[in-house]
Amino acid sequence: MAYRIFTDSTGVDWHVWDIVPRLSERRTGEVGDRRVRDAPISFRDRRFSPRRIGQTPRANLRGTYAHGWLCFDSFTEKRRLTPIPADWTSCSEERLAAYAEDAEPVATVRRASASETEPIADAG
Repeated sequence: MAYRIFTDSTGVDWHVWDIVPRLSERRTGEVGDRRVRDAPISFRDRRFSPRRIGQTPRANLRGTYAHGWLCFDSFTEKRRLTPIPADWTSCSEERLAAYAEDAEPVATVRRASASETEPIADAG
């Protein structure tokens, strides 16, 4: 996995890396049915069981995300670009910033600042 850090024209520092899912994670359904005969399955999908705490169903990676994406991460936002440009590991910072502009914003969990994590002093 390659990793780069750059500063865009507005002074924002970005961390960039590639995400390439393993073949076993590419559950697109495009390969077809691997069973010898078509028979209905009489039980629930074993990959998801409500009895297992915190378990969620596996996500299907569709379209170009099945082949990977670039993750752009700054302190305030995260973006994804797919497909992965072939020259991203060696291109100029200006070109990398252009890729970041083309990337799709991703909803992220808000990070707490240091002042929000410090206990509030009692005034009394």
